[in-house]
Amino acid sequence: MKLLVTGGAGFIGSNFILYWLKQHPQDQIVNLDNLTYAGNLENLKSVEKNSNYRFVKGDICNRQIVDELMQQVEIVVHFAAESHVDRSIMDASPFIKTNVLGTQVLLDSARSYNLRRFHHISTDEVFGALPLNSSQKFTETTPYNPHSPYSASKAGADHLVRAYHDTYGLPITISNCSNNFGPYQFPEKLIPLAITNLLEGKKMPVYGDGLYVRDWLYVEDHCRAIDLILQKGKIGDTYLVGNMTQDIPNIEIVKNVLKIMGKDENQIEYVKDRPGHDRRYAIDWSRMKTEFGWQPAHSFDLDLETTVKWYTDNQDWWKKLKTM
Repeated sequence: MKLLVTGGAGFIGSNFILYWLKQHPQDQIVNLDNLTYAGNLENLKSVEKNSNYRFVKGDICNRQIVDELMQQVEIVVHFAAESHVDRSIMDASPFIKTNVLGTQVLLDSARSYNLRRFHHISTDEVFGALPLNSSQKFTETTPYNPHSPYSASKAGADHLVRAYHDTYGLPITISNCSNNFGPYQFPEKLIPLAITNLLEGKKMPVYGDGLYVRDWLYVEDHCRAIDLILQKGKIGDTYLVGNMTQDIPNIEIVKNVLKIMGKDENQIEYVKDRPGHDRRYAIDWSRMKTEFGWQPAHSFDLDLETTVKWYTDNQDWWKKLKTM
């Protein structure tokens, strides 16, 4: 099988490529990435000489490059996106360009070729927010209600993907995942920022009162879920991929990191809240378990320990990124 992976030098994309080539060594992968600040080919050093892997530097908005690559593959796994909420608040335009227009270019190109599948990676943030201390969870039928320029751009992309299935019969699937964490995550997100700041002797910033709730998903579990969706997913359907079975506020995540690293709570620094900050996300991922038998491989606590160890052991990787 031949796959085009967009955004394959980013955090989730690179983990997916490493996972896929390990689990499906006979398959071929073309990685299309524009190498923006979050794209890092060092993530893929272990496979750069693999004859079944090829990297192409390019923008998903460039129809000529996309057409050339689309002719060579059977499946597209579309990760490429601007994804940091804070950056979208400062300047929404790159998010609209990449996440909406870039997705449109890929879809238009995919229509021209006999693809087996176009799989689109999205986020639970398109659903908006849930109230704290409630039992509500996002499902595949939750109405869209995005609150940030980032989540609005991803919502637009999701709607386009579904429209190309309904209008043109393009064989698509979509997965809306929760907040990923693990190796190779750019150190601007909560968990790697907390770990790397502590390793540098700095405090850990926490927005507002720290009671915001996210559903934390270990990146390798996400990769396994995508694999199952590609193998067994129903064309035209959406699948939600999460991890948590109980709410854990961000402040408790930070305290867990402190505990693992043997630090005390005076390392926490509360900072001014983010505008439009969604209070709570929670995903009902029961369909993944019922239909595919998928569930997280390990507990959140164990995956967090693994993540702390990775950043501790790979300081050369992240230190240069924090000076960018």
